Amino acid sequence: MLVNVDPTDDRPMYVQIMDEIRAAIVVGVVEHDDALPSVRQLAADIRVNPNTIKRAYRELERDGVIYVPRGKSTYVAAPTKMNDMRSELAHELASRSLREAYRLGLTVDAFIQALELAARNDITPAMVEETAP
Repeated sequence: MLVNVDPTDDRPMYVQIMDEIRAAIVVGVVEHDDALPSVRQLAADIRVNPNTIKRAYRELERDGVIYVPRGKSTYVAAPTKMNDMRSELAHELASRSLREAYRLGLTVDAFIQALELAARNDITPAMVEETAP
């Protein structure tokens, strides 16, 4: 599935959808000129209101991530902002993770140490590739 949303996530659903589509583009699940699911189809797939999908698509179009030719489907735009999207996704991930660390009572230093330990021992890029969709 192209998009997964988490009802327990603090971010609005449309933002989660936007981030998921950006991530799919960055990792190559969808590429330039690939068609995205229709508003109705994606809304049915992830069980959200179609207006939520419309808002996410509208924002992504405004950002130049997707385009919608008149009377056509929604397509992935040329990857001119790939590095910007990758940096934005990394920042969002870091912010969410840090908020959760604070919620659990961790300091920044303790959280960074935990990340470094996980990077050395628990998670490798190969493990992530094995579980990618």
